[in-house]
Amino acid sequence: MRVLLAEDEGYLAELIADGLRDQAIATDVAHDGAEALRRFEAMDYDVLVLDRDLPEVHGDEVCRRVVESGRLTRILMLTASGTVRDRVEGLGLGADDYLPKPFSYEELVARVLALGRRARPALPPVLERAGVVLDIPRRRAHRDGRRLDLSRKEFAVLEALMRADGAVLGTDDLIEQIWEEHITYNSNAVRVTVSKLRAKLGPPAVIETVSGSGYRMGGS
Repeated sequence: MRVLLAEDEGYLAELIADGLRDQAIATDVAHDGAEALRRFEAMDYDVLVLDRDLPEVHGDEVCRRVVESGRLTRILMLTASGTVRDRVEGLGLGADDYLPKPFSYEELVARVLALGRRARPALPPVLERAGVVLDIPRRRAHRDGRRLDLSRKEFAVLEALMRADGAVLGTDDLIEQIWEEHITYNSNAVRVTVSKLRAKLGPPAVIETVSGSGYRMGGS
């Protein structure tokens, strides 16, 4: 899942972004409406967490443009006002969900995850391939009954490869799905993460390197 967080309060934005990243969710941050629209044009996002009272371009206008784009991005609107009228107006603009401030962080994460599931085809919560079992809701991974202690990025790479069902994922594909935008496309972050993941999975190797193309997970 990839999330765009549009929030002008810097401290709150970093708290939310760090928490989402702790859930292995790639999260980009925009601090005003104009920046949010620029990022939205440059990248596909599953969920937009949108503060309604943004500077530069108001959150209402950002919401309208995202909806008019026809993309499948789901919108969770945040606002300091929690009246029924404001909620009705926000949903009337095309937002999929509405959360007044102050909010429970756990509730925000749950709503983002729920919207992310609506933005893409339904997939099983537990994936199995080549003796590897990935329990996504519980963030647990096992191979042949052995618990794997994976970092957030290692877990996310393994999930992406398992979801690909044997198809090849290039370095660019993995960066776009998993890493935040400040990771450059010539970074060796993917190579290092895959190397550590292979070591933790142990023999026999199940992640194959496809020369000039990327990586895939063998077995079935």
